[in-house]
Amino acid sequence: MEKIEDTRLCDAGDSCLVVEFGTTVDRALNARVQALKKVLDALAPPGIVETVPTYRSLAVYYDPLRLERSDLVALLLPALEKGGETTETEGRIVTIPVCYGGAHGPDLDNVCAATGLSREEVVARHSGHDLYCFMLGFTPGFAYLGGMDETLATPRLQNPRALIPAGSVGIAGKQTGIYPIDSPGGWQLIGRTPLAVFDPLRTPPTLIEAGDWVRFEAVDEQTFLSIQAEAGAGRFVPRTEKKGGKNHGTSA
Repeated sequence: MEKIEDTRLCDAGDSCLVVEFGTTVDRALNARVQALKKVLDALAPPGIVETVPTYRSLAVYYDPLRLERSDLVALLLPALEKGGETTETEGRIVTIPVCYGGAHGPDLDNVCAATGLSREEVVARHSGHDLYCFMLGFTPGFAYLGGMDETLATPRLQNPRALIPAGSVGIAGKQTGIYPIDSPGGWQLIGRTPLAVFDPLRTPPTLIEAGDWVRFEAVDEQTFLSIQAEAGAGRFVPRTEKKGGKNHGTSA
C-alpha cells in the first residue's frame, strides 16, 4: 500500500490498482472518484483496461504486459491533481418515469407504516429530490442512489423475494435504487419504471452511470403502459439535462 497525500493506493492482484479517497459514503468524496475516472478515461493511456468507481474508490484495471505498475502510479499523480478541479455539483440529470403503488409497488404500504406518511406523501418526497448515483453494483446497471429524503428510510424486507421484476424501484434504509434486471432482492418495492435500465445490446447498456443524478417522475398506469410501448419500439428517449443546464430527450 502507498499513500499520495490523503489518497491510498492498494493492489488488488497483479492487474488492478485501487485508488482509495476515504472511508465514508460522502458525495464530495465520491466526486473525486468520478473526477479521476473522467480524467483517465479521457487520457485513455495504453494498458489501462477499465476503471470501476465505488462509493469511495476507483479500481483501475490494467494490462501489466503493456503498462508497468510504477508507470501507472506516475500517471496517476497529475491525474489526481486534475481530478481535484471537478466539483460535486457537476453531472447529468436523468429523468426516470415511475408508476408508484399497486402491482408495481407492493411494499408502498410498508413504507407508509414505517414512516407514518401517506401514500401521496411518500410519492411526493421520493420524486421531489434529485438523487445522486454513487456507483453501479449488485447486478449490471443497479444504481445505488443517495440523497433520498431521510424521512422515507425503511428497513429491508426480513424475507427477500426470489424474483423482482426489472424496473422495480425500491428503498433500503436511506438509499433507493432501480432493479435493472429480473433478480432476487430484499428492498421495499414502491414503484416501477417502464424503461429498460439495462440492455446489453444498447450503447451504452445502462441508462444511469455513476456520477449521474436521477430525477424520478410519477406517472399513472396509462402513461406507464404508453411509455413502455414506446420504449420497447425504440421511440422513447429519457429526458436528460446537465445539472443547472438545458433539457434533452423526450419528456415522460
